[in-house]
Amino acid sequence: MNKRFMIHAGVLALSAMSFNAAMAHGAGEPRHGGIVQVTNDVNFELVAESDGATIYLVDHDEPLSSKGISGKLTVLQGAKKIEVDVKEAGDNKLRAVGVKLGKGDKIVAVLNNVEGKTATVRFTLH
Repeated sequence: MNKRFMIHAGVLALSAMSFNAAMAHGAGEPRHGGIVQVTNDVNFELVAESDGATIYLVDHDEPLSSKGISGKLTVLQGAKKIEVDVKEAGDNKLRAVGVKLGKGDKIVAVLNNVEGKTATVRFTLH
């Protein structure tokens, strides 16, 4: 019985360690009033603006340079589909211009060269 208890205690301890490790890379709090999603351990914060959107990049609580990153933003507004280019905008910012985002929009950002990889990030505006 004692051996059985020790095995269960060990499994519980490992489970707790795994849970804490997973939480360490979870979505952080928005720094700019947007929506944060995590892909490939990078936080992407989408901020809707009057002329488009800005995406801020953060890796392990540090700004991640947007240099060399580009891609497309696809916005689904009901049955309407809009695509706009995403371009670097200095520091850790990317910009997509020419789309008006609103409540209920579903947004997919496909970004090339994020730490050498393609990142696909999905957002829904609430």
